[in-house]
Amino acid sequence: MSSKKYGGPEMVQLDGRSTPAATFLKSSARFLEQNQGYRPLLLSDDMKPYGAGYSHADIARANGTKPSKSSSSAEPPTSPKLDRKVTYTDLDDDWDASLDVDVMALGIKPVNSLSSAHSSSSYSTSPPSLSTSSQGSTISQPDTIHSSHADLYPAPRRPSPRLDSLKPQYERIVKDPANALHMIYQPDISSISDTSPAEIEALNARIARINKFKRVLQPSNVDIAALRNLAWSGIPDELRPMAWQLMLGYLPSNTERRVTTLARKRKEYIDGVRQAFGSAAGNLASINSSTNNGIDHAVWHQISIDVPRTNPHLKLYSFESTQRALERILYVWAIRHPASGYVQGINDLVTPFFQVFLSAYVDADIESYDPGQLPKEVLDVVEADTFWCLTKLLDGIQDNYIFAQPGIQRQVAALKDLTQRIDAGLARHLQQENVEFIQFSFRWMNCLLMREVSVKNTIRMWDTYMAEGPTGFSEFHLYVCAAFLVKWSAQIQTMDFQEIMMFLQSLPTQDWGEKDIELLLSEAYMWQSLFKNATAHLRPGGPS
Repeated sequence: MSSKKYGGPEMVQLDGRSTPAATFLKSSARFLEQNQGYRPLLLSDDMKPYGAGYSHADIARANGTKPSKSSSSAEPPTSPKLDRKVTYTDLDDDWDASLDVDVMALGIKPVNSLSSAHSSSSYSTSPPSLSTSSQGSTISQPDTIHSSHADLYPAPRRPSPRLDSLKPQYERIVKDPANALHMIYQPDISSISDTSPAEIEALNARIARINKFKRVLQPSNVDIAALRNLAWSGIPDELRPMAWQLMLGYLPSNTERRVTTLARKRKEYIDGVRQAFGSAAGNLASINSSTNNGIDHAVWHQISIDVPRTNPHLKLYSFESTQRALERILYVWAIRHPASGYVQGINDLVTPFFQVFLSAYVDADIESYDPGQLPKEVLDVVEADTFWCLTKLLDGIQDNYIFAQPGIQRQVAALKDLTQRIDAGLARHLQQENVEFIQFSFRWMNCLLMREVSVKNTIRMWDTYMAEGPTGFSEFHLYVCAAFLVKWSAQIQTMDFQEIMMFLQSLPTQDWGEKDIELLLSEAYMWQSLFKNATAHLRPGGPS
């Protein structure tokens, strides 16, 4: 096997990659750190197939044996052997796993596979090795493999949907988010003959990335630095809830502490709701200025106005269950943070957390899902996790929301200085047209660009913000705003004051996708690399 060993199995990799996956503009040091210790498989390597769902320890326990700690030549006790060597095109993202025999877990019907019926105890299948020829055609080279241990290689298939779209075994995910690592659905491709080389490449990249994250998330003590390094380039949807909670410091990195810590924090939030609302906790719609139930009606009034305005274009946020949950989260946060209290804009910041954590339990389109279908205990967990992670985020940028909002004032001034260094022509034009940076960038800082890009794109941006560490939502966000402003420089420099203000209040980002966000983040990283801690460069009179 390769020089770097991992105890857990991997998802299946389909051959057919001919071009490396797109990567971000990263420093050489970070790139070397990320790739250190990996190498591609060689033809002489022993190719051992593993299943997609469980770790090596799980497989060993299911077989009644202890996990092996022997040398690299020892095989897992239940690994069926291939009677040939298999090669594949190496990926630039360090995927270091063997071809999985259970190709059927992908929903693929192998070409020329045996048509005989398969029994539950043993079966014969023809896992193909896919490769893309120079003409782009797909070539299948099947081998027949017999195995009596199909049940030991669980690759979860998408079950028949429940009426409430709740994921199976959701109770285990509630208890510990790490249980979701063994419940990741395989990509669904109807047949090999209908699969294009581009689809195979995308599938390869997705599987490789999930496997890389699983190797980081499965140990009993998660390496947060390694997780941040991976997360910078984006997190797979299935793993984002756990990854976010770990990077924010809400979910303990030590597995032994997770269950008790989560239970305690969630109970603390539920108790806080009861204490804040008293008898009205179960019927927030009944709260009004005439009731005397200990509610701070000024705060509650502003929250009750802002929540229905939050993401009105998404069906998720029009449901009563969503709005009541957001109201509880925002009000409890406000009364627990009297120095700032509730400020307009915080209602936007809560939504990515709510949407991501809801996706951990629901197998449906989150943006149109009604959380009212969930069991109350699940919705309580989503709500509590959202509250605590919002608290972690706001703790790092609370200066943005206290009296006079000094944090935002500093960021706006820094954005002006930075723009003068990056694009002097743009800065000069804005000055000539009497456009003040505070007039358009206050909202960028207050709402972290959430009014400028979609929630999905915001979620992708936050992967990188959290990967940047405690200053991601403040310092790195400043460079993102600078890259965002400079992106429109050519158009802005042809406009007068009124046109500029109208343009910046309604930027054409409706069609932006993940690639646009990644380009923006990589440009921000470049500016940060050039100007961070270089105070002379941030002064207009500094060196050119």
